[in-house]
Amino acid sequence: MASTPGILTEWPWKSLGTYKHMILGPWVIGHTYSYLVKGGQNDLSTFLVFPILLWRMLHNQLWISFSRYRTAKGNNKIVDKPIEFDQIDRENNWDDQILLSGIVFYTTIMIFPSFSTHLPIWRTDGIIIAILLHAGPVEFLYYWFHRLLHHHFLYSRYHSHHHSSIVTEPITSVIHPFAEIIGYFIILLIPLMTATFTGTASISVLFGYLTFLDFMNNMGHCNFEIIPDWLFTVFPLLKYIIYTPSFHSLHHTQFRTNYSLFMPLYDYIYGTLHKSTDSLYKKSLRRQEDVADVVHLTHLTSPASIYHLHFGFAHFASNPISSKWYLYLLWPLTLFTMALTWLFGTTFLVETNRLHNLILQTWAIPKYKYQYYMKSQNEVINKMIEKAIIEADQKGVKVLSLGLLNQAEYMNRNDEIYGARHPSLKIKVVDGSSLAVAIIVNSIPIGTTQLLFTGKLSKVASAVVFNLCRRGIQVATPLKEDYEKLRESFGAHPSCNNLFLSSNYSLKTWLVGDELSEEEQDKATKGTIFIPMSHFPLKIFRKDCLYYITPAMEAPPSLLNVDSCENWLARRVMSAWRIAGIVHGLEGWNVNEYGDKMFNVDIVWQAALRHGFKPLATSVGREKL
Repeated sequence: MASTPGILTEWPWKSLGTYKHMILGPWVIGHTYSYLVKGGQNDLSTFLVFPILLWRMLHNQLWISFSRYRTAKGNNKIVDKPIEFDQIDRENNWDDQILLSGIVFYTTIMIFPSFSTHLPIWRTDGIIIAILLHAGPVEFLYYWFHRLLHHHFLYSRYHSHHHSSIVTEPITSVIHPFAEIIGYFIILLIPLMTATFTGTASISVLFGYLTFLDFMNNMGHCNFEIIPDWLFTVFPLLKYIIYTPSFHSLHHTQFRTNYSLFMPLYDYIYGTLHKSTDSLYKKSLRRQEDVADVVHLTHLTSPASIYHLHFGFAHFASNPISSKWYLYLLWPLTLFTMALTWLFGTTFLVETNRLHNLILQTWAIPKYKYQYYMKSQNEVINKMIEKAIIEADQKGVKVLSLGLLNQAEYMNRNDEIYGARHPSLKIKVVDGSSLAVAIIVNSIPIGTTQLLFTGKLSKVASAVVFNLCRRGIQVATPLKEDYEKLRESFGAHPSCNNLFLSSNYSLKTWLVGDELSEEEQDKATKGTIFIPMSHFPLKIFRKDCLYYITPAMEAPPSLLNVDSCENWLARRVMSAWRIAGIVHGLEGWNVNEYGDKMFNVDIVWQAALRHGFKPLATSVGREKL
């Protein structure tokens, strides 16, 4: 929102939310029916308006994903300042201008039907007219309109909304108040309207000019330099005709400079070119890829989870993962991405964050949750994990944390990685089990004297039960096999006295291993608290019970560039397995934690608190998912 919003700031369909696209429904259905069923009474160009709008959506999304991936790598990055959730929320309506363009086209066709009658696919004269009009009147008018928007009266009421994003993403280019977008439309549609009125319009002009505008807008706001320097060396005059991302980035950091649309010519003519334009361009081109200090290795969850990644759908990723109706429409694309992971899957970079002097990265193995339970995938996944560890070590990563299913089983079977096969590895591998245990133990409701353990017995579960018994809390388990294994793991420790076998399910606090079925949950009494000890949250079957979130903590404010959520966790909440690697990196601990090895629970808990990670408040950590 602008600092002092003016008239026509809000978009007319804001109250419709995600249903705003239904505005185009009658036109789309009518023209599609007319063309396909009635034998093409309407021209092909009218029918193609909707596919062109879809192409613009896809084109913009490709730029978003590509830009986020490149800025996460860090090479050729221009501005280092972080992007946070407030910017993602502010830029959520980037598709409004595409919706508006559809309304303009359909309305024009409705009022002047002759404009779209039998448009040819190609007309050279129309293309030439569009190029000349853009290079002349459009660029000139935009330059002065843009300068006018920086006058304090209009800036405070309109253009300051756009400049709230100092670090830009591709979609920042179209984030403007409604009235401001109208002004841009009047200028930018000059080539298309002129070609239409002069009878030189074609489908190629419509499609090509809109694609050109989207491409240049997205490129100029992508925050990494993409134009090679040899281009300006071979063609020196191009610096007056083609802008670069670093050129426009200076406009967002310096505000009253570099006003041009795509052609810097007018900034040269009117003396508004920033003096560091060339130096920033060269500096950005020389910038190397970031080298992480800590890497968190994770994997995909459901097939649709790829859209929730940092480089997926920005607004979707900025909220806890959930089922969205529009994801069902993308199943053909989802199946395609699944096929790619089966055929060409390799570990990939998801995002990069910073905490103090540490560079933190998240890498993902392109395997889904269900594949970790398939024997046929065991060897493939093991090789991927091993390759990721070796690659991280070669890049100089100090700590790699594991956020994987069956990680303890994997590390137990492959302990020789740190022996004869790869004796030179310096990287420390942390599975986060000690911090997960600490979080669970410290989240037990105050005053609890007895609780029930049920579910699959694991490394974390055994340690949680032991630490609770050590603190004087009695733990019951209904399975004799688990009871015997736990007593054996305790040895002769006096805490054994607090572990007992019981078939009574009336205890109000349950410690739950992996998935707990509906039948098992039905055994709990009303008001029971379910506390999961696994990576994945419980399925909720009981409305009269309370479900804790998986082991996690709130990240400190000093953790920068956080603009997406970790799976089902709330904003700025991180899983124990991810935090553990960060804490080990901050502390510089020269230890591994994997397989049967577990770090000191109390020490890692105190270190996490000392570095600003906070236990989740009741309203966050104990709410229903």
